Amino acid sequence: MIINTGMRTDIPAFYGRWLRRRVAEGFVLVRNPYNPRQVTKYLLTPDVVDIMAFCSKNPAPLVPYLSEFDAFHPFWFVTITPYGPEIEPNVPPKESVMETFKRVSDHVGPDSVSWRYDPIFISERYSLQAHIEAFEQMAETLRGYTKQAVISFIDLYEKTKRNFPEGRWVQQDERIAIGTAFAKAGERNGITVRSCAEGTDLAACGVDISGCMTRQILEESCGEPLDVPKYETAPRPECSCLLGHDIGAYNTCPHDCRYCYANYDKRLVRQNLRLHDPDSPFLIGHEMEGDRITAARQEPFISDQMRMVF
Repeated sequence: MIINTGMRTDIPAFYGRWLRRRVAEGFVLVRNPYNPRQVTKYLLTPDVVDIMAFCSKNPAPLVPYLSEFDAFHPFWFVTITPYGPEIEPNVPPKESVMETFKRVSDHVGPDSVSWRYDPIFISERYSLQAHIEAFEQMAETLRGYTKQAVISFIDLYEKTKRNFPEGRWVQQDERIAIGTAFAKAGERNGITVRSCAEGTDLAACGVDISGCMTRQILEESCGEPLDVPKYETAPRPECSCLLGHDIGAYNTCPHDCRYCYANYDKRLVRQNLRLHDPDSPFLIGHEMEGDRITAARQEPFISDQMRMVF
């Protein structure tokens, strides 16, 4: 199975000590974000977790400990954008993150670390041309350290509109221009540009629309064939990726990005940070009266027989 650490918060940037403790103890407890008394227990052992996926804007705190996750065939997404602190207040400068990206790649290999350039929005400061120039420069810097870049355009959820009122949809002509320029820049630098749940329009621009965390991509990353059960499906019909089971929690990421969909209340984020205990099996807080803890259904995608045959 796949354990994902990064769809709800940035665990490598802020909760690395906790994650390392969870791996050492071999399990984690995760609250259902829509029914908090419903708790799922996941084993964090290589016999059932084939791949551990990370998504981070700042992997640096976890870099000294990368070897502790080697048995889980780690697969990384690192988000690097051109935005400044007025948009991403607590994200390190892109130059610093790109150097960290290289260190992750040196450890896991370019098949196992992907660059995310998202979300893309257009403004006076971050114009169409500014995005094209920034992407070209970053692609040159990351050449040889990754084989794919994943792009997506801003989604204006209600909480995004509230926290980022100046954000606007990227128009169709702008999307096509970005897709075309990014695909060409990627090709020059040995990087396949893939879109994330953006439909089929960008295919004509040279963008790969087949998905960014598909079975094929993960097989190339871990070097093993994956036998994925039918119940392990993508959460959205427009997505063909194997996103796995997330062990994070919403409203816990102090990057404070203006466009963030995983935080909707800064005060709640600060409150949750105070409740975090690196020694707890929960990311936030501890077991509470009335919790219903259920063991997750966990099946390995890589069998011993498949390992031998491969």
